[in-house]
Amino acid sequence: MRQIYSKQFVKNSIGILCGSIIYGIGYAWFLIPFKIAPGGVGGLSQIFFHMFGFPAGLCMLVMNIPLFVLGIWLVGKQFGLGTFSGFLLGSVFTDLFAVKNIYKLGILTDVLESYNVGKPMHEWAFTDNILLAAIAGSILLGAGIGIIFRSKGSTGGTDIPVAILKKYYNTSITTGYLVIETGIIIFIGAVFKNPNLIIWGFFTLFLASRVCDLSAEGFPYTKGVFIISNKSDEVKKAIMERLDRGVTILYGEGGYSGEKKNIIMCVINRRQINIMRDWVRRIDPDAFIILAEVSDVMGYGFKTRSLNMGDT
Repeated sequence: MRQIYSKQFVKNSIGILCGSIIYGIGYAWFLIPFKIAPGGVGGLSQIFFHMFGFPAGLCMLVMNIPLFVLGIWLVGKQFGLGTFSGFLLGSVFTDLFAVKNIYKLGILTDVLESYNVGKPMHEWAFTDNILLAAIAGSILLGAGIGIIFRSKGSTGGTDIPVAILKKYYNTSITTGYLVIETGIIIFIGAVFKNPNLIIWGFFTLFLASRVCDLSAEGFPYTKGVFIISNKSDEVKKAIMERLDRGVTILYGEGGYSGEKKNIIMCVINRRQINIMRDWVRRIDPDAFIILAEVSDVMGYGFKTRSLNMGDT
């Protein structure tokens, strides 16, 4: 048991390390130079970086530490080692991979000089196109955070005030994130007196969130299927024999006709969708088929995914 725990700890630690590196590169190479802030302490740190010259990663760390302590005090130990190591490493790698440090090492100097003609060093980036910077930064940021989440870590930041709002004010997680991130993005646009940054902030927040979901949970690989057919026995047999999937029969009733109906429910892999559809249409061309996204399936025939915000 201890050996299994040790292997999982090492696996999670490596995941948090790799995710933090990707997270830091996304901020340092693409988002920070263009003042693109998708909310969070990473966004707020840009104010101190661009206006006062403080290292962005250090500012993230300074803001995260009191939030971390407050989270443990008010919410509990769910903000444990995984959260601490996540925001610590993320902050370190954001400063470590700063473009000026890459340039000083003599790496890709010609590329950096060509992209950043006439710009002060703190605004240097690996592209001169803000759209490319927003896309690349969002993908790297989302992928990094997703890997950290998958490794039972967290980057801290707004996760903590959102948890506090949920516990003490019964605010939904979605609403909490929306209110806090929106406030930060608008605040940053106002501080830099550039409304375009608000648009870029929301664009980056949306894209990074989607990539984070995919990175943390993987591509949706299953579909939930509901089939209403007058030939339910034949359809059920085809699914069980041709697709090797179990089915569950639900009993329904037509809202208008009052006719009793058997509803076939099953979960299949995405690659089986067309096969299932063809067989159902062969048996009953008038069958009513509903396909639904399924984020996770636990049980025989499917891999289990889990996303835990606890300790490593």
